[in-house]
Amino acid sequence: MLRYSLKRLLQGLVTVFFIATATFFAMHSVPGDPLASDKALTERIRANLEAKYGLDQPLTTQYGIFLGNLLQGDFGISYTQENRRVNDIIREHFPVSATLGILAIAFAGLGGVLWGALTALYRNRLPDVLIMLAVILGISVPSFVFAALGQLLLVQINGVLGFSVLPVAGWGTVAHMLVPSLVLGLGTMAYLTRLMRSSMLEIVGSDFVRTAKSKGLPARRIFTHHQLRNAILPVVTVLGPAIAAITTGGFVVEMVFAIPGLGRYFVQAVQQLDYTVIMGTTVFYGAFLVFMVIVVDLLYGWIDPRVRLE
Repeated sequence: MLRYSLKRLLQGLVTVFFIATATFFAMHSVPGDPLASDKALTERIRANLEAKYGLDQPLTTQYGIFLGNLLQGDFGISYTQENRRVNDIIREHFPVSATLGILAIAFAGLGGVLWGALTALYRNRLPDVLIMLAVILGISVPSFVFAALGQLLLVQINGVLGFSVLPVAGWGTVAHMLVPSLVLGLGTMAYLTRLMRSSMLEIVGSDFVRTAKSKGLPARRIFTHHQLRNAILPVVTVLGPAIAAITTGGFVVEMVFAIPGLGRYFVQAVQQLDYTVIMGTTVFYGAFLVFMVIVVDLLYGWIDPRVRLE
């Protein structure tokens, strides 16, 4: 298992290297001057930035400087925000996005397992039909549409009641987190529900479940120790990428609910062509995704003792 873990870690590092390389050359293929913005720069500031990043040097030299800074954990300085490092932006605002993502994935994971198991138990009956209709809706409709509808619904409810049940926008309290995390987790919950349902239907007719029933084990024990534990494995497999996807997919949701997360700054950086922020956050999120995939690979082997990848 140790050998496999080290191998996966090495593969992850290589993947992050290719992500960084692709991001660098993609950004430098965009036409225009990276220092051209609405905010005027003095000649001295422009010269200092060109010297730091080698913007007046060949592309290969700039690539070497970029990799050297990256190995030191330095993502650079924002082109549009005065005296602000990309590392500081990530350090200050990623915890907000991570909190929102953790709440969303907790909602999606618990809801997906619960509704998926329920649809399998009531297969082809009314609960199964209603839940699967909701699943199709959750998969088809983008999260930003749910965000706008959720915000509009909150405005209507608060207006009818005459007081604020939940905040419409902002960040800072648990009440601010509930609706955005719910909206952000809906699509993932719908996908996990469908996955859990398929997995449960395969497990229900398996030999070891029939053997457990023939031994006279209680139905609750069969469900929790045999059906649920084995059916949840495919859900665990996609949980790592789902966490990263929810965190990165919350960009527009953060904008709608005015949440000061990292995604909001990424969208602003794209609008302002702030190259260092775009490259820094892209590499950071890519590394985060790779890390979560490795964690899930190791967790998968821990949950199922039959899985021993060497």
